[in-house]
Amino acid sequence: MDLSDTQLDRYARHIVLREIGGDGQKKLLGAHVAIIGAGGIGSSAIQYLAAAGVGRLTIIDDDRIDLSNLQRQTLYRTEDAGQPKAEKAAAFVTRLNSDIQLDIHRRRLNAENADRLLDGADAIVDGCDTFATRLIVSDAATRLRVPLVSAAVAEFDGQVAVYRGWETDQPCYRCLVGSDPARVEQSCSEQGVLGAMAGVVGSLAALEAIRLVTGFGESQVGRLIRIDALSMRFRAARIAKDPGCPACSR
Repeated sequence: MDLSDTQLDRYARHIVLREIGGDGQKKLLGAHVAIIGAGGIGSSAIQYLAAAGVGRLTIIDDDRIDLSNLQRQTLYRTEDAGQPKAEKAAAFVTRLNSDIQLDIHRRRLNAENADRLLDGADAIVDGCDTFATRLIVSDAATRLRVPLVSAAVAEFDGQVAVYRGWETDQPCYRCLVGSDPARVEQSCSEQGVLGAMAGVVGSLAALEAIRLVTGFGESQVGRLIRIDALSMRFRAARIAKDPGCPACSR
């Protein structure tokens, strides 16, 4: 793949980075990243992945835009209320960067369609809003051997982790949270969420997907990054592989 003059201009600030360079930018242009959820986390992740020149984005979301979303979901405008998030997110990407090929799925990811929707991706960014769906995504990523960037936010807190659970010494998401999809969950409408925290977490998720594609810096696989906006502290911890995990211990 040769970079056009327009691409050399657009991605110049990546290309001059020794750790990315022209070869890294070509990897991004040839990469496929799947994003589950075009909400608060997905909004920021989609923007930065598209701006970085990730050549193919799959966006999976079955929800519609509500006015209460706009405090943190920065892809959308007031007049978009009531419209499908996946379609409006795709329209934003098209305006931002015509290099990007888009696959749009206005449906909820589930156990029946996960493998079909995620197969062929080079990385998955999961910013969905239910524990049960996160487990489905994790299991599919492990089966398909696709690196998973899992990101979550609630109130003033956020977390990001990268998983390659099919590898002998690396955990999957189930190793961190267990396997009980019936646990009590609270939505953003019940808990509240700091809008800018969703942006921080989504940006970090995009950064990790870009790291996975280009290979720059130190690998963050198997590390949980936690952010506390009240104390403005970032903490990192190693996630242990669960030897009894039903998804990745075989």
